[in-house]
Amino acid sequence: MQAVNVWGEDLVPCSYDPLTGFYRDGCCQTDEEDHGTHVVCARMTQEFLIFSLQRGNDLMTPRPEYRFAGLKPGDRWCLCALRWKEALQAGLAPPVIMDSTHIKALDVVTLAQLKAHAWVSKEAGSP
Repeated sequence: MQAVNVWGEDLVPCSYDPLTGFYRDGCCQTDEEDHGTHVVCARMTQEFLIFSLQRGNDLMTPRPEYRFAGLKPGDRWCLCALRWKEALQAGLAPPVIMDSTHIKALDVVTLAQLKAHAWVSKEAGSP
């Protein structure tokens, strides 16, 4: 079954470089194995990366043993819906790529909250 985004359409890949997703397939897909619900495709900001580090999740440090180069501002990444909500409440929510955010995000945050933080790019490009 094809994964669906918050618009009810086919889920668009979030990022292949860096390779993201719970299953490291480029998409913010989820199922019962994904206890973190990594479904919000977001464009990283320095403020969010520091916020995440302060919460115990270092997304910046390279971890070659996991083939993870570390994230930098501008990278797209599938975030846990609860972490994105926590950042939202702290005023630090990174911009959301709506077409690449799984509909399961709506179990945690509202469509209005996501839309208010939607990333709008002037350049057309692939993930």
